Amino acid sequence: MSAVFTLEVSISFGHCDPAGIVFYPNYFRWFDRCFHTFLLHRAGGHRLLCEKLQAKGIGLMDLQANFTSPAMEGDLMALTLSIDEWRDKVLLLSYEGRIGDRVVVQGHEKRGLFQMRDGRLRAGKMAPLRALLEADPA
Repeated sequence: MSAVFTLEVSISFGHCDPAGIVFYPNYFRWFDRCFHTFLLHRAGGHRLLCEKLQAKGIGLMDLQANFTSPAMEGDLMALTLSIDEWRDKVLLLSYEGRIGDRVVVQGHEKRGLFQMRDGRLRAGKMAPLRALLEADPA
């Protein structure tokens, strides 16, 4: 597993619950934001990639996270996305959020490339997406 992209997340009051710690659904929003920002930096973004690949989206199929330490208002979290594995029709991603040296969240996503075929939304092959993401950024 290698680090692919890191997004800095400034944690504010609105991200926290009444106890003052990050409300857990925000981590899932940040995972998605990190993925889409990665796509923007590597290949022009989700919309452009979908146009090139004749896809409806690069969608989430599964998601899980472990919250190992609390993050609070005023913290700056470095959220790192790593590509774990390219499968035929699935992309496996990992996320790790750190505040300094402290890990606050670790997560995993499974994503698919969704295309319309025979009037139905179906999983497409990942190889064309991989080629676009591994090309030198313009």
